[in-house]
This record gives sequence, structure tokens and C-alpha cells, in this order.
Amino acid sequence: MAVLCARSAPDHERMSAYFVTATGTDVGKTFVARGLIRALRVRGRQLAALKPVMSGFEPAEAAGSDGGLLLTALDQAPTLEAIAAISPWRFTAPVAPDMAAAREGRTLDYPGLIDFCRKAIAANHGTLLIEGVGGIMSPIDREHTALDWMKALGLPLVVVTGTYLGTLSHTLSALDVLARHGLAIAALVINESVGRRPERLDETYETIARFAPDTRIIALPRMPAASAERGAFEQIADCVR
Repeated sequence: MAVLCARSAPDHERMSAYFVTATGTDVGKTFVARGLIRALRVRGRQLAALKPVMSGFEPAEAAGSDGGLLLTALDQAPTLEAIAAISPWRFTAPVAPDMAAAREGRTLDYPGLIDFCRKAIAANHGTLLIEGVGGIMSPIDREHTALDWMKALGLPLVVVTGTYLGTLSHTLSALDVLARHGLAIAALVINESVGRRPERLDETYETIARFAPDTRIIALPRMPAASAERGAFEQIADCVR
């Protein structure tokens, strides 16, 4: 059911960066990023990951935050200091960053965010994953959205969507916006939803593929069998060069 991506060079020779985004919030960006990290580490790839902006962050539960989970996948201790290094902009309220920052009397430094990411890309010696926040049009300050962030960096995208009712419109709308803004999609991952009135994974895949025939699509089932999960993540890893 998945479109496989050909490998271009030996794993140890690759230096690359990708941006992990989604059609909306809570569809599994961190889940997919963690699985991708594990799959690439098995291949011997040198990995780094950033989650520059986090909302809904509670220091007492830092290890379970998105940044903490990425560090754990990298086999690094999710200490507050380590999380601060990969997630400089952290807000307490679990809402869009601009709203979360306003509730704390703060603003997100957009030029600083872009500079932080560009410096990390320049210093990268392996594969760097930058995980975004919310969906592709989530506001990150009073003037910019996640789309502006992605355009400023110009990285290929790993786009995550779900199988919940409404995902077809959300996903096709997202693909249209990304295409019109000239952003390349390395892979579209359909992460099978739990709750939210999920639709069938195979039907979701087939419908999206019919409207986006040139997009590399990977169906990621939520199954207890680890082998099935690993197989899907291997397909995603094949798209990260």
C-alpha cells in the first residue's frame, strides 16, 4: 500500500535535514518522528532532532513532553537542560504558540527561531529532524504561521495526517497549500487515528492517493504487532536521504 522511495547514497555519507509537520494538532508528529529516528539509527545514521517550539509544556512532566520523547528516542537523557537546548521556546498552555505566549506576557522571537534552525542545519553532520508545532497553518506569533517557518527553511517535509473523519479535506487542503508555496514533500504519513471517529486506513490511503498521485504516501497502522510498525517506519526511512 505504500510508495517506496529509492535510496540515493550509503547511509554513512548522507547529511540532510527534514521538517516534520502535520495537517493539524494531535495526529502524531512526535510519534512518527520517534519511529523514524529509531529506524534510521538501526541503519547506522547519525541523528539529531529539534522541537524548537512547544506549548503545553510542564517542567514536572518534562520527560513525557515532545522534546523529552525525541531525546529518549535519540538515547539521550530528557533532562530540563537537554530539553531547553532543543526546545528553546516552551509555553505552558496547550494552545497555539502565539496564544500560549500571550497568556504568559511573552512573544515568540520569530527571527530568532529561524536563526536557531538555520544554525542547527549548518552544523548538522548527519540527519537532522526539525519537528514543527500544530498544523501547517498554526499561528506561531502575531504575523507568522508554521507555513512561514517552513518556507523560511525550505526543507523537504515529512507530513503527518490521520484517518479521523474529516482528514480527507484537511489533508488535500494541506497538500494544495504546500504545493502552491513550492514546498517539497518527502513523505506523507497516514497515521491511523484512535478515537475521533476514525475511518478505515486502506480507504483513506486509496482516496488520498487518487487525488495526490505524485505524493509518496506511507500508511502507518496502529497494530500491536511490532513487525508491522517497523515495516511502515522502514518505508518512511527510505524517503529520508
